[in-house]
Amino acid sequence: MDEYVLHKLSTLKKSKFRSKFRLMSKDRMYIAKKDLGTIRQHAFEFVHARIATDLPKNDGKQTPMRGHPVFIAQHATATCCRGCIQKWHGFEKGRALSGEEVDIIVALIIGWIELQLDKTDR
Repeated sequence: MDEYVLHKLSTLKKSKFRSKFRLMSKDRMYIAKKDLGTIRQHAFEFVHARIATDLPKNDGKQTPMRGHPVFIAQHATATCCRGCIQKWHGFEKGRALSGEEVDIIVALIIGWIELQLDKTDR
């Protein structure tokens, strides 16, 4: 995990709202069944389809609170909508996200998931 991701995840942990999100056992089983590479691909696809455009459809309401581990991670990492992304990560609304910004968002999502998985491995 790179330094930016570690720093951001540490900062997000201090948020009462963001820190309440956890992977449930069904999410963990899904990840184990699919593998983390597949989950990374899902994250990339969801980010591109739901939030990477300049004006995402239903912005602010496009990411469910459950149903896929990536959705939970998006809320935990403030990558669920363009408003949260602008507030927490500084990627301004009203323009498409760059490839580098999408990569950062996916790295945050996967980093959070990895930390969640590590918590149960102890």
